[in-house]
Amino acid sequence: MSTLATKQARQPLVECRGVSVGYDDRPVLEHIDLSIHPGEIVALLGGSGCGKSTLLRTLTGLLPPLAGEVLLLGESLYEVPFEQRNQLLRRTGTAFQQDALFGSMTVEDNVALPLRELTQLPESIILEMVRMRLGLVGLSGMEQRSPTTMSGGQRKRAALARASILDPEIMFCDEPSAGLDPAVAAGIDDTLRRFRAALEVTLIVVTHELESIRTIADRAVMFGHGTICADGSIDELMSCTDDEVYNFFHRVAEAPTPSTALDSHTRQP
Repeated sequence: MSTLATKQARQPLVECRGVSVGYDDRPVLEHIDLSIHPGEIVALLGGSGCGKSTLLRTLTGLLPPLAGEVLLLGESLYEVPFEQRNQLLRRTGTAFQQDALFGSMTVEDNVALPLRELTQLPESIILEMVRMRLGLVGLSGMEQRSPTTMSGGQRKRAALARASILDPEIMFCDEPSAGLDPAVAAGIDDTLRRFRAALEVTLIVVTHELESIRTIADRAVMFGHGTICADGSIDELMSCTDDEVYNFFHRVAEAPTPSTALDSHTRQP
């Protein structure tokens, strides 16, 4: 590989430099330094309310940081002119926790929407692209279905198809397997792995599902105490001695109080 190609391969697609995020000048996370490189699947982890979804909103252009700088594809996301920011964001795709499909439209029309709104492609090409993408997510033959008649897992797959239809360089996924039974969630994980293989896309996934983390992630970034408390491979985080990280990965419950233990004992048959 040439020196230039090596440098480009090392260039982060997403970078946070001293970023703080929150609402109404009240930070949820502070002093976040984070780099995500091409081809990675990075899981953003942490307990409820730790700020991982808030950070995702900032990375996707929906919530300006309270401090610091967010770089997307080498450009300062909140410093560039509005139109340039839109052009950057068009090189990304986002699948929201709630699938955000339009119930009044067919699956085909939902997935085709970004192509119809943002490109000048002929309708015949659009429909072929939609058909192929639905095939990739396991929804072949469901083009004319209404989202209201589909299962939760099927709607999640349709939302992933729509988020990926413009062939983004980066995909942001917020809790893609939340609320799904283990077998359906495993299918979503498999879809995300196929996306990286077929589309060469970098994936940033907010999740708290341990099985998904182990299955899909090359790297995990865990938030706690208002900042990053761990960043590394799954094996590294599994063996981390930080109490919050250890308890998350090993699901250690709080020790019962004496009264709770007594109540539990007295309920024994």
